[in-house]
Amino acid sequence: MDTDEITFRLKPSWWWPLAAGVLVGLILRLFYVGKPGEAYDAMSGSFALLTPIAISAVTVFVAELRARRTWAQYFWLGALTNVLFVVGTFLIHIEGLICVVLAAPLFAVVGGVAGLIVGAVFRWTRWMRRAVYCCALLPLVLGAYEHHLPLPQDVRTIERTITIAAAPADVWDQLMAAESIQPAEFEEGLMYRIGVPLPESALTGQTDGGELVRHIRMGNGIEFDQVATDWQACRRVRWQYRFTSKSFPPRALDDHVRIGGEHFDLLATEYSLQPGRNGTTSLRVTMSYRVSTRFNWYAQPVAALFVSNFEETALRFYARRAEAQAARTGVISSSPPNL
Repeated sequence: MDTDEITFRLKPSWWWPLAAGVLVGLILRLFYVGKPGEAYDAMSGSFALLTPIAISAVTVFVAELRARRTWAQYFWLGALTNVLFVVGTFLIHIEGLICVVLAAPLFAVVGGVAGLIVGAVFRWTRWMRRAVYCCALLPLVLGAYEHHLPLPQDVRTIERTITIAAAPADVWDQLMAAESIQPAEFEEGLMYRIGVPLPESALTGQTDGGELVRHIRMGNGIEFDQVATDWQACRRVRWQYRFTSKSFPPRALDDHVRIGGEHFDLLATEYSLQPGRNGTTSLRVTMSYRVSTRFNWYAQPVAALFVSNFEETALRFYARRAEAQAARTGVISSSPPNL
């Protein structure tokens, strides 16, 4: 570690640029209180992409007032201040943990690159103050109009398969009735580690009209239904999601990532069962979902990561329960499960 790096970390003069950048970010966040689909929605591109630039511009500007900074310092000042801002919104209860975990990498990268660009402007032009004013005002100006533009509707499908050492009937029983789900059975899922409430039960019944409906209960009072649009016992079932105004109680889940919302939705989930050798069953899950943001280049891969991990976690859950049921009934296969 060289002397410059130690100075960057310890010298009090570095605190003022960081504090100034975080303060500007918090002020902008207080403007962005609109609901999804309205002006000044915190999931809009004008906030998620332009606010990191504004934070970096102010941070680098305050740092440059004291002394010329290096290119590396431009980048790390922008990135670090943006991360501190995102964490700060969590500490003062503006954002939940889920949004913080998902937003921090985006803000860090955009903020770091913005720090380099702003640093170049400061070095090569006389527009330091003008550049800072423009960067700070641009999110406010565009945030008032962006909601009039249609959001992209990016629909994707992800498929996963597992081999279960149990007969199709045992697997089907678990798909139809998963009672008393324990936290340890799903805690390996990434989405649950960052704050999504854990599932508690998934129970299926038939309505008077013959409709097959699975009722899902999760922590924090979350409840919704999955309605079967196509099914054949022990062979396949395709669920479509049905949410109501009471599915997600206030503060149960961050509004920005709420399922069925403006920016993210689960469309359908299909389970297919195929009998295998030695009494095994191949269980395949296919899930389609929608992501609608101005920064789908970032949000879509993140959604794919969490959806695929959820599928794998759910498949392992059904495999464990089905194999335990098979063991109780005396129908046991020697083939290990494979995902």
